[in-house]
Amino acid sequence: MEKVLTDKAPAPIGPYNQAIRAGDYLFCSGQIALDPQSGELVGADAAAQARQAMRNLGAVLEAAGARFEDVVKTTIFLLDMSDFAAVNAVYAESFGTLPPARSTVAVAALPKGGRVEVEAIAFVG
Repeated sequence: MEKVLTDKAPAPIGPYNQAIRAGDYLFCSGQIALDPQSGELVGADAAAQARQAMRNLGAVLEAAGARFEDVVKTTIFLLDMSDFAAVNAVYAESFGTLPPARSTVAVAALPKGGRVEVEAIAFVG
């Protein structure tokens, strides 16, 4: 296994890595809307936070030599399911005509008061 770390995405705020490559798969930890330099939450609404979370995820993928097209599964965690449509619109901007399999889950809370978190698994073989 190999860890993936980049300064173009927020540093982990706990005992985990931004991603782990295991064979042909890349397991990306959940990304919230943290600014990579300041570590502060970006965006007041779910759409703005989703856009930053997707930028962070893209940076982690890139650091591992992967792209959004390589993602085979994502999980989205939402603080409020009423944000589903707004987050979908932002999420769709990152994926082409073959979006990955996905689950969306409502949660009671997210780190740093975030409204959206996105994790991914990519095939990088």
